[in-house]
Amino acid sequence: MPDLVVRRYEESDADAVLALAPRLTEGVAPWRDPAAVERAVRGWVADAIAGTEPVWVAALDGRVVGFVHAGEHRHFTGERDGYVGELVVAADAARAGVGRALMDAAHRWAADRGLRRLTLETGAANATARAFFRSLGYAEEDVRLSRPLDS
Repeated sequence: MPDLVVRRYEESDADAVLALAPRLTEGVAPWRDPAAVERAVRGWVADAIAGTEPVWVAALDGRVVGFVHAGEHRHFTGERDGYVGELVVAADAARAGVGRALMDAAHRWAADRGLRRLTLETGAANATARAFFRSLGYAEEDVRLSRPLDS
């Protein structure tokens, strides 16, 4: 069994974390511009690792195979929630407990801050991610609808 370690992000992890960014394009609506989506997710990840909010990496036998970025957002009701901006697991490490271990780190962080909820977003078409989050006790709270407009 490989040795899984979850630890705080270090600058030396930057290339490995940035290489995982394209996994965040999965589940995005097919009518969105794929190049724009990829630019956006790379920007999110770059901002996360350059920022002050916590990022954890998961390493299997020393190789970074996933990361999670957490922060705090205010819900429209005024409640402060923890927020997972990005969770990524390498395709070859999926279903090995990596995502669960990373989410455990984010859960502990939010609970330690006295937050009562941890929220996140994922693509409506990302059935795998939605099932994973349901298995962790997440319930779908909001739905975004989209319609093309006649030119």
